[in-house]
Amino acid sequence: MAASRFVAACVQVNAGTEIDANLAIAGDLVRRARDRGADFVALPENVAAVVLGRQMVLERAEPVDSHPGIPFFAELARETGATLLAGSLSIALPGGTQAANRSFLFDPAGQVVATYDKIHMFDVDLAGGESYRESETFRPGERAVVAPTPWGGLGMTICYDVRFAYLYRALAQAGAEILSVPAAFTRQTGEAHWHLLLRARAVETGCFVVAPAQTGTHDRGRQTFGHSLIVAPWGEILADAGEDVGIVTAEIDMARVREARAAVPALRHDREFALPPALRLAGE
Repeated sequence: MAASRFVAACVQVNAGTEIDANLAIAGDLVRRARDRGADFVALPENVAAVVLGRQMVLERAEPVDSHPGIPFFAELARETGATLLAGSLSIALPGGTQAANRSFLFDPAGQVVATYDKIHMFDVDLAGGESYRESETFRPGERAVVAPTPWGGLGMTICYDVRFAYLYRALAQAGAEILSVPAAFTRQTGEAHWHLLLRARAVETGCFVVAPAQTGTHDRGRQTFGHSLIVAPWGEILADAGEDVGIVTAEIDMARVREARAAVPALRHDREFALPPALRLAGE
């Protein structure tokens, strides 16, 4: 029988370009979170390095059997006894021309319980000339993942996935009661949409949302928004990390998932419908 209560923590970092230094900082913050009673500790997307440009990303990507982040986080989970989500690591794929943006879930024994490859690629052109093309470097994932935890199913996603509500509905209907959204959200989009999107995903699914984030200024002046969040199934923000490097925690009562879904059982109200004729999207 799953435990009904636990403490969740988000670790918020400002990752640079050097993997060893980033891992050391992340490890210290995980230990602090555990000292504060956290049972489940989640870290952001690109926790081992934030770099810009295809060449730089591929230079720091490593195959799954030699990436230093994997044994590091496995040992950290064993040391702390926490369930640990390494938000994402850049994993080199055969051929050397692409990487996977992969999230890893470790149990307290340091075993990899599940992995998830980011499905939706951040290919955008923002105001002010800010532009990203993840699909030039990363191979999109092809499967949704609900991983077992001591408290319930964890629907694993990454950053830009949060804009695709159908993924989260599918995860909830497949048994997810907690959703992880490790991110490196840009400051520009974060200020406009971060809180809104995460609260919407919680309300739509009746899930808790745990969203650890990068913060501050990174390689080549890239800025991320911070504000790691823990959101309840009714949409309340239980913890917000603001913009500083550090940790936030929240007590989680899984009974609130059942309460939210009983009050508004939208996950059971799907109906088939005819699609309208396709129109061109704005901007095409």
